[in-house]
Amino acid sequence: MNQSQGFFKDIQISCLVVGWLLSNTASIILSFRVWGGQSMTDSAPSWFFYSAEMIHSLFLINHLGDIFLEKHWKSVISRSVCDYFFEAREKAVDPENVPPVLQTPHHYLISIYRGKLFFLSVIQTEVPPLFVIEFLHRVADTFQDYFGECSESVITDNLVIVYELLEEMLDNGFPLATESNVLKEMIRPPNILRSVVNTLTGGSNVGETLPQGQLSNIPWRRAGVKYANNEAYFDVTEEIDAIVDKSGTTVSAEIQGVIEACVKLSGMPDLTMSFMNPRLLDDVSFHPCVRFRRWESERVLSFIPPDGNFTLMTYHISSQNLVAIPVYVKQSINFFEAGSCGRLDITIGPKQTMGKTVEDLKVTIHMPKAVLNANLTATQGNYTYDCTTKMLVWDIGKLNPQKLPNLRGSLSMQTGVPNPEENPSLNIDLKIQQLAISGLKVSRLDMYGEKYKPFKGVKYVTKAGKFQVRT
Repeated sequence: MNQSQGFFKDIQISCLVVGWLLSNTASIILSFRVWGGQSMTDSAPSWFFYSAEMIHSLFLINHLGDIFLEKHWKSVISRSVCDYFFEAREKAVDPENVPPVLQTPHHYLISIYRGKLFFLSVIQTEVPPLFVIEFLHRVADTFQDYFGECSESVITDNLVIVYELLEEMLDNGFPLATESNVLKEMIRPPNILRSVVNTLTGGSNVGETLPQGQLSNIPWRRAGVKYANNEAYFDVTEEIDAIVDKSGTTVSAEIQGVIEACVKLSGMPDLTMSFMNPRLLDDVSFHPCVRFRRWESERVLSFIPPDGNFTLMTYHISSQNLVAIPVYVKQSINFFEAGSCGRLDITIGPKQTMGKTVEDLKVTIHMPKAVLNANLTATQGNYTYDCTTKMLVWDIGKLNPQKLPNLRGSLSMQTGVPNPEENPSLNIDLKIQQLAISGLKVSRLDMYGEKYKPFKGVKYVTKAGKFQVRT
């Protein structure tokens, strides 16, 4: 096997990683015309072309079910194909519970839910669903990076740039450029001055030259980066997904973690991040910049970072023994047989917070349809009850361990209606600053390849994901 054949053999193996493939598809398509010494068409695996021609059309749908943007890469597909998605949306209680993959007689519908928006893709052939889902998340992340938020109003205000981005990210069904740094060299982010100049001169945000990093072996970082202040900051955010039964016993618990980075360093720095307890991380997903072999051998993150904001890694901790539940809930919800009333009594206190303060504490209860109103008293915070949606929200705020918050009172029930068969569950929202509930800690962050000393920092935040207490 000559050097060229060995090189392309490595590419064939590496492309199985979805994130790597999305970040480098453009480099493969544009610069390599040979696969193992033969033509690319003859020897490339079939999944490569399935995934390459993956998305036929894209629809953006708001939380009200209105289609406010559509993009077609091959031929126009009627909006009526979305009717299958709308049926699934009506059956789902929450938007997050809509099945991500739907099969129709002639198409596959693959969607994600981000920022109260659905990104719905239409597929005509079988493709790896995770590949499409990853691409849709890249689209949402790009909008977030370009416009500061991913919302219907922002997208509709920047339709020209949105269509330019979609045209570059997916070219006739081929994933082309998905890295933010590459896209920003081709399509300049919007600002007030540039918008005024474009309006007066009839110009556009499209760059006049091709991005320098697109065909390099580091496509996620542009060349010639210079900063007056060099800094690298990392946010370790963990979300707790837990189910706690009526007696306070943990039924299931897991942690979804992510390390977000904001790196503004000059030149071509090479960073190394070490952890105090890396063995906690056994289910991880990395940005393509991370050298995976070194992680496998040393449990150290070694990488040349992209310029600006990016997600360095995500991780999942499913071992229930490693998941600490930060608060406990004492609750009692009763609906009486005699009379049209019920009683509610809820008390929340700190449990395993490692000495940190619980903030932004909120309890949400989806009451049965028979509950007409709630007459309650809160010792801390405020509560609201929506008679239409039957949602009771108790906004506590900061948890005071010296005086535990309590919510109690009566519930007005509809007369002549049987009592609910089961009690509602409590959904808990919270935030704990400067704490990673799993115990993960960054011990060192070193930089090589450049001589200056950057400012460095790590911040930890713990949040509640799907935290449910059954009654």
